[in-house]
Amino acid sequence: MEANIELKKTLAKLVPAWRTDLQQFVKENAHVKVDEVAIDQVMGGMRDIKSLPCDTSYLDSMEGIRFRGFTIPEVREKLPKPLPGAVPSPLALWHLLLTGEMPTEAAVLELEAEVRKRAEVPAFVMDALRALPKDIHPMVQLSIGVLAMQKDSVFAKKYSQGMKRDEHWDAMFEDSLTLLARLPVIAAFIYRRSYKDGTIIPADNKLDWAANMAHMMGVENKDYQNLARLYLLLHSDHESGNVSAHTGLLVGSALSDIYYSVSAALNGLAGPLHGLATQECLNWIMSLMKAYGGTPTKEQVEEYAKKTLADGHVIPGYGHAVLRNTDPRYVAQREFGEKYMPEDPIFKTVGNMFEVIPPMLRALGKVKNPWPNVDAMTGCLQQHYGVTETDFYTVIFGVSRALGITAQAVWARGVYFPLERPKSVTTQMLKDIAAKAKVATAA
Repeated sequence: MEANIELKKTLAKLVPAWRTDLQQFVKENAHVKVDEVAIDQVMGGMRDIKSLPCDTSYLDSMEGIRFRGFTIPEVREKLPKPLPGAVPSPLALWHLLLTGEMPTEAAVLELEAEVRKRAEVPAFVMDALRALPKDIHPMVQLSIGVLAMQKDSVFAKKYSQGMKRDEHWDAMFEDSLTLLARLPVIAAFIYRRSYKDGTIIPADNKLDWAANMAHMMGVENKDYQNLARLYLLLHSDHESGNVSAHTGLLVGSALSDIYYSVSAALNGLAGPLHGLATQECLNWIMSLMKAYGGTPTKEQVEEYAKKTLADGHVIPGYGHAVLRNTDPRYVAQREFGEKYMPEDPIFKTVGNMFEVIPPMLRALGKVKNPWPNVDAMTGCLQQHYGVTETDFYTVIFGVSRALGITAQAVWARGVYFPLERPKSVTTQMLKDIAAKAKVATAA
């Protein structure tokens, strides 16, 4: 199967132009300095080192994530919607991430139809998942499911046949379409098998990509379908430096196909310092509510938060490595909650936290960003609709993040992004550099 849709035709025109432009730019500006690297950056996880190109999104410290230059409010307003008043289709965002252009409603409908045609998961993939214990972590199941699909990789097959370099993006695009089509099916299968009675719910071809995932999970509430669109939209892309996106690009830079790349990225996303943040935040909220026997007052929230800090812990969901303002993704989800669940006890608790925790953290004088990030709200909304299995939240995150990883992968192949190979130094080398710097300063 090969896609014959306008999105691919648009990319066929854009990719060669992007490639030529980037090659010329690098040639003319190869020795221009971008940044200087300090020892604390070398030893601190390469924090803030400006060394990764990424056109799909950019994280602004005040405005939050920008998708191809558009803020989250702009994206929510401008992207085509599957229904009047609904959240835009996440596949419409994928079109924007790939091309930099706002898609038409017709283009999104065509893309939805193409994805629908590719959604059947091979039997051997399902057999591989069924062979796993039901109580194995759902992220392990998702990663294995993605990796098992590598058998049918268009990129791997064409590369072995001597595919030309300027065709790499095309094969990556085809694999990405198929992967995205099947991910919600696999995720819903994992949910039904691990947490419900195992009954598989067939897709509803009248629904869009995101709403269908909610339907196949068995959550038939129409409002939850809208929440699924919102969640998958907001978590889709986050520059290329976070663990999951960077892992996907790193693996892909070896010319591994998208199945290898996304499976590896999911393994990174499963880490407690990355994709499990929503789960940890919700656990803190539920512990807070348990401590006070229901929705706590603002005074009780402050008391519990201070105790958390006094015990040497952070307050999950507050603060961000880059943001210095309230995360627009939090704001978008808060607006959703105010519309659909204003009296929900957990939502009201999260609201009290927003009133109390930022000024409390700001008063400490040591917190760069006291504002809530996206994880402070996400678990609350999922709980309201009965999706209480916190281990599964990262699976939904993974389905969403695949949108950004695949878009970045197609772009990277199109502009001939090279094999990633940073240079290492020993700690003794760093000590020698520091000693020489001290001598030079003293002189």
